[in-house]
Amino acid sequence: MSRPLGNARLRAARQAAGYRSQQDLADALTARGLSVSGRQVRRWESDAPQLPAPDLRLALVELLGVAGIEDLGFPVAPSGADAGRVLRTPPAAPLTVPNTAQPASSASAFAAVTRAHRRLYWTVSPATLHPSVVAHATLGAALLPATTGVIRRTVASALAESWLLAGRIEFFDLSEPGRARDTWLRALQAAGDADDALLGAAILAHTAFVPGWAGDRAGASERMAMARTSARRGPASAELLAWLDAVEAECETRCGNTRAALNLIAHGEDVLAAGGDLISPEWMDWFSAVRLAAFKGNTQLRAGHLPQARETLLGVFADLPADADKQRTVVLGDLAAVEAAAGQPEAACDYAVRALDLLETHWYATGMDRVREVRRELAPWQSEPCVRALDDRLYSWGAMLSALAN
Repeated sequence: MSRPLGNARLRAARQAAGYRSQQDLADALTARGLSVSGRQVRRWESDAPQLPAPDLRLALVELLGVAGIEDLGFPVAPSGADAGRVLRTPPAAPLTVPNTAQPASSASAFAAVTRAHRRLYWTVSPATLHPSVVAHATLGAALLPATTGVIRRTVASALAESWLLAGRIEFFDLSEPGRARDTWLRALQAAGDADDALLGAAILAHTAFVPGWAGDRAGASERMAMARTSARRGPASAELLAWLDAVEAECETRCGNTRAALNLIAHGEDVLAAGGDLISPEWMDWFSAVRLAAFKGNTQLRAGHLPQARETLLGVFADLPADADKQRTVVLGDLAAVEAAAGQPEAACDYAVRALDLLETHWYATGMDRVREVRRELAPWQSEPCVRALDDRLYSWGAMLSALAN
């Protein structure tokens, strides 16, 4: 028999907000002048949580960053003027007619669209794909209450993957980390509904990018600890475990700890080399040995190991698959940064212009960020013809407006 899920929505929201234990959340509520114990939080995360008092509802909604108390898995009485609901943002328009119980065919159809979006991510413009993914996830959220048992788990897993993809587009393609964080919270809640530990681990690791890229090492480390804990419940494949090393290495690199990052990458390489019998989940299509090498090249660059970074990144560029143009923009940006750091402005500009060529057809905010970083490193040579030519490409009217807006 499967173990009881308890209040998976509250547990997922708590973890996504950075409260590793039930006592941590109790302490945060106590700091607001509310009398709450770890035992009370444990009751809230049980199978039959009671609706908290109004002041506790407001505090929970604000601390955990959700729209209303029912998003945390609490029952809300239908009587009164929206009794029990504490809103931070306006709710979506309500459905006028509830969905009837959904058959297995609905779950498989919903999951099929999720898989199609996953494949389209690599070739379709993010501005085009993102609205479709969000609309699909909104449909899944409406279908989920009309499902039970295996059908519910199927819909919840596909819903979690859809929200994960939407968050990936927001974070990596559109440079909207705050929005991505909220979207990944929805993904984690759906993964909890599905009791999918591996998908939960992937979502939690993605949430580590938000504090990691902001230089918050403690926040990133907490989320990675949660991700690794969830992965142990899987069990996880060697590829997933190596990716967790890569994510943590990226966060350590962003926080200036390149030695720790290189050790993590070396561990990931060993894990991949050892392999194993477990197969990675179908949805994990964003990682491979060559992508681990891309993480390594960037860390070597930031550590000042320029010859090693150049060799690693050139190998990555040669080995990337045909549909990896987004990743190519990042690798080209890193190669440009290597040459800029080596005092070779012409070579740096050449790589940067090649990245811009790709970005015209395969927009990727992360790739553009790399090019902008290189341009800042080229400041000592800004009067050189090659840098001026790069500026002509980089600073179009649209690009200048975008740069000032961000």
